[in-house]
Amino acid sequence: MSPRSASVNEELRRRSRERLLQATVELVGERGYEATTLGDIADRAGSARGLVSYYFPGKRQLFQSAVHRLMHLTLEEALEREPRTADGRERLARAVDAILGLAVDRPVLMRAHMAGILQAEGFVQCPEQQRLAFLLRDTVERYGSPNVDTDYPLLRALLMGAVFAVALPGAPMPRARLRAELFQRYGLDWELGFPGRGGGARPRGPHGAGGPAPPRGGAGAGRRALRARPPVAVGVRLWGRHRGGTDQWWWRSK
Repeated sequence: MSPRSASVNEELRRRSRERLLQATVELVGERGYEATTLGDIADRAGSARGLVSYYFPGKRQLFQSAVHRLMHLTLEEALEREPRTADGRERLARAVDAILGLAVDRPVLMRAHMAGILQAEGFVQCPEQQRLAFLLRDTVERYGSPNVDTDYPLLRALLMGAVFAVALPGAPMPRARLRAELFQRYGLDWELGFPGRGGGARPRGPHGAGGPAPPRGGAGAGRRALRARPPVAVGVRLWGRHRGGTDQWWWRSK
């Protein structure tokens, strides 16, 4: 029997890694982060337990990679859904709806993810995170951003704040309210994206049905919206204080 080629071995490793990532998403969603062990993940994936440490330094890194993979796949599916479009404003609306949808559909998973990225190591630089970042940067560029390096981190921060607000135990903000804030910030029509998937009717108020009409006109409209509109809070504010050389951060409801 001839040995397997390098390409076959690479594909087998890829599939093994994917099974571990998928098992992690499933188990943490079912049991929570603390109640899920690396052994449980290996068993669910049908893999040897030693493979977990072969691919990932630890549980936190495995979990972050798993959630970033889920976010990347969810965002990619939303952006490429029929009817496919190259319109930047439509793609940004789809991106907002996709990420808000994850917070609504997977609250246990997304709460654990938000708690994890606030740890000292922050974002795990893994292939899954890089693929997600590429899609979001591409979305910002197609929207018509004049400075993607500045506007991409801002969009990421606003989406993170919205996820936190939706998934906050005991005091979640309505998805439609957050959607309205983000759409108003970027000058997006309410009908763009997937308004029927949990968006509901556009909320009334200063940024709702009675708010200013968003600009139209493709990428140029996106650039004008970014220049003309100051950032709008998305339901939570991050407050910081420096004490004794330590930065302390906490979330506070709007």
